[in-house]
Amino acid sequence: MLVFFVLNSRKDLYWATGGFMVAILLSLAASWRLERRLPVMPVFTAAFVLVFGGLTLALRDETFIKVKPTIVNGLFALILGVGLLRGRALLSVVFGDALELTEAGWRTLTARWAVFFVLLAALNEVVWRTCETDTWVAFKTFGIAPLTLVFMIAQAPLLQRHQLASPAKESEHG
Repeated sequence: MLVFFVLNSRKDLYWATGGFMVAILLSLAASWRLERRLPVMPVFTAAFVLVFGGLTLALRDETFIKVKPTIVNGLFALILGVGLLRGRALLSVVFGDALELTEAGWRTLTARWAVFFVLLAALNEVVWRTCETDTWVAFKTFGIAPLTLVFMIAQAPLLQRHQLASPAKESEHG
């Protein structure tokens, strides 16, 4: 995102978009080189950056790159919400290796993230439609990440309350 901000401030949104597209491809290449796999979420996001960035550049229309966060966050919310309606807390599939939670914990965490993604989508819509491009770029670069970090930290009590005891922890106390 810093590439996006710097190129926008030194050139314009089109340069920023092209630079961001290159940066995301380099990021995926580095991930592949280091881990020999591509994580689902970054690939999903990269696909949208490439499609909407490509449309922005090809049609010389800023609208496409500005609505990308709305669409991506909306899709994340929709996928998580539909999963919950079908009885699946899909975050457990994505983060199951990192977190061990009860089913109720996964459901609650998934529902909270779905709502958060809806709020991010709505916030992006308000900002890009009511502010200058430079303000939107600054919001996207320096607003979304801190909001997401605060939201993640706010989930700590839920994670602690619903964390399963791992066998290693049980043997330490037993």
